Amino acid sequence: MTYQHTYLKTSISVRSVVSIHYFEYMSDFTFPGEQHDFWELVCVDKGEIQAVADVRTVTLKRGNIIFHRPGEFHNVITNGKISPSLIVIAFDCRSQAMKKFSGQVLTIRDTEAALLSQIIIEARNAFKGRLNDPYQEGLNRRPISRAFGSEQLIRNHLEELLISLYRRCLDAPVSLPVLQMPETSALPGVSVLPGVNSRRELCSRIQSYMETRLHQQLTVKQICRDNLISQSQLSRIFKEFHQCGPIDFFIQMKIEAAKQLIRDNQMNFSQVADTLGYASVHYFSRQFSKQTGMTPTEYAESIRCLAEKTSSGWSFLEP
Repeated sequence: MTYQHTYLKTSISVRSVVSIHYFEYMSDFTFPGEQHDFWELVCVDKGEIQAVADVRTVTLKRGNIIFHRPGEFHNVITNGKISPSLIVIAFDCRSQAMKKFSGQVLTIRDTEAALLSQIIIEARNAFKGRLNDPYQEGLNRRPISRAFGSEQLIRNHLEELLISLYRRCLDAPVSLPVLQMPETSALPGVSVLPGVNSRRELCSRIQSYMETRLHQQLTVKQICRDNLISQSQLSRIFKEFHQCGPIDFFIQMKIEAAKQLIRDNQMNFSQVADTLGYASVHYFSRQFSKQTGMTPTEYAESIRCLAEKTSSGWSFLEP
């Protein structure tokens, strides 16, 4: 037999990545705006912002994502009340399909949020420096990546994100038959974890459960009991999607909440610790330092310093 190769078509191809940032802003952050010759996506992970795109201003809340086309002036404005956290990815893509993204404001779903999360994770594996450092003019590779194939996965995840958003939000709907695939083994006596989408949904549901209990001190036993899941399954799901255990992830959620409360600038550190269920401000400070590499005071000072330097006219990405 003579076999023929089928060379797969590429619908969206990311040529290069300019920057990958996860920014945490004070509630009164100001930014003079910028424009450049590559695409930029801005996704709100927490809080709320006003996004300026040329002459248009739109409100973006958690889960909203906007695409700025090359050459478009854009800006970020906070409302003085809610401190936002943003994922900002700048990239070069010449594919014709990108024209439909120009000026679009979309809402991501859990699967798309997971892709953004994976991009951030792989960026930390592949590149040196903090992802909230605006002084970093380029991505600096680590001498040895923390994980094999990180840069390729960044491109793959970003292209998959763009294709997913294009299919769901920008393309004409196509009626396709729905195939019902079994998510557990039909063989007697064989136990299999649910399919990947169900596992992702289950993980997302447990994350939402944790988010409503940030004022508590959860245990693995309590999480399993309230979510009807075994300890081994809970551990495997969090290892798969977050590369850590459920309690480590819950601690990270608490620290992220603490960082936002600090940036909101409405509570002192003792009140923040009490709000998040810590027995003492000293224990809170130790756990904050362990997770972030800086004390709550150092974190607050670094964020204020960033806001002052940016409001004085500094631009994140020079045109």
